Amino acid sequence: MAIFEILEKKLLAPNIYSMDILAPRVAKAALPGQFIILRVDERGERIPLTICDTKREEGRVTIVVQAVGASTKQLVSKEVGDYIRDFVGPLGKPSAFVNEDIGELRKKKILFAGGGVGTAPIFPQAKWMWERGIDFHIALGARTRDLIILEEEFSKLTDNLYFATDDGSYGFHGFVNAAIEDLVLNEGKEYDLCIIIGPMVMMKFTAMTTKKLGIPSIVSLNPIMVDGTGMCGACRVTVGGETKFACVDGPEFDAHLVDFDEAIRRQNQYREVEIERDHEYCQLVGGLING
Repeated sequence: MAIFEILEKKLLAPNIYSMDILAPRVAKAALPGQFIILRVDERGERIPLTICDTKREEGRVTIVVQAVGASTKQLVSKEVGDYIRDFVGPLGKPSAFVNEDIGELRKKKILFAGGGVGTAPIFPQAKWMWERGIDFHIALGARTRDLIILEEEFSKLTDNLYFATDDGSYGFHGFVNAAIEDLVLNEGKEYDLCIIIGPMVMMKFTAMTTKKLGIPSIVSLNPIMVDGTGMCGACRVTVGGETKFACVDGPEFDAHLVDFDEAIRRQNQYREVEIERDHEYCQLVGGLING
């Protein structure tokens, strides 16, 4: 049985952690856009997480997780030297650009738009492009400056790094879609492609903005995934009038063809179950501490 050791753990922002996991096979095969599924222990839930980075020579896979529910809280309670029961991947289809002609990609003006924890899966895509001499811009959004993650890592890849915060504490005052509109309409930036990754609502409104601006766009629908194999049907989404499954047909799709309202409704139907599981986990932990 494979042993998936936690090699490194960092607090990136309140309740947001990065973890380096020893998983040589995944590290060797992973491409930008793909994800893994992990289980903390034999009784744990399956947690789909997009791959943030890999170090093939060291067998490391970096994931970023926000502790919001029982399973993710259990995961981030683990420390360096602890082990994870299952770590399966890479899963899903890689980003379409990895199969494009590099010369043609170098001619394009590419913009990445990230929101919240969705900033993390942008990193392997940007790193892949940087390694191949492809130019790009990045616009990152968060509620406040303290929730912006990976700024130092992104700054090593590009000088064209823009920020937007809801409260105006850093960069553009407003949502990331408004920042993109400002870049295009007021600063004269032009883009041939926008890759959008973040919370569902953020992706919806950013896609609406890029459609209005005439910028072809891609979104990653990893936030809607639950089981990660297509068997549970939780990630069923309508794209261009056709039914797709984010985990096996994606996770990346044409942003302007996704029925976001349907996807958001589907995502919200699990909220009560998540709250119940979180309450059970807190009771369990409290009992262990007080016992």
